[in-house]
Amino acid sequence: MSSSCDAILRALKECLLNSDCVQKQGHLPSECLKQHSNELPEQCQLLRKSTFECKRNMLDMRTRFRGNTVGMDAEKLRQQKTPAPPAES
Repeated sequence: MSSSCDAILRALKECLLNSDCVQKQGHLPSECLKQHSNELPEQCQLLRKSTFECKRNMLDMRTRFRGNTVGMDAEKLRQQKTPAPPAES
């Protein structure tokens, strides 16, 4: 898969692993996505949709030419969340 979707995919995996479907009910993350998607938190549902959009945009020739903005936005958000390492003196 393209690296433009990696940030969204990582966020979706983390969200699924922290969801009640996996933590309390003991389902596998794949089961939660396929069979219990309506029970997932809203954040996971939005990440699932974003992952779909990102993968779909990889196949769209117009988007491939312009660049995958869905994945790039997620990467920018991830960079904003992680603090920059302190500069060495």
